[in-house]
Amino acid sequence: RLLALAGTDKTRILSATIWLADMADFPKMNSVWDAWAPQGHTPARATGEAKLATPEYLVEVIVVAAAA
Repeated sequence: RLLALAGTDKTRILSATIWLADMADFPKMNSVWDAWAPQGHTPARATGEAKLATPEYLVEVIVVAAAA
């Protein structure tokens, strides 16, 4: 939805930074990412662990995408 509001889509993502509250969740996050990311258009990605904005947040994603 946010990509569409910016006039682009997930095939135009250039990079993604993913922050996890707990790196133990990496396998689960990775399977969701693999299902969501478009084959043939998988962007560069970095994943790290961080204390997130609120305890309820388990993941935060920063995406850089090209405009359509």
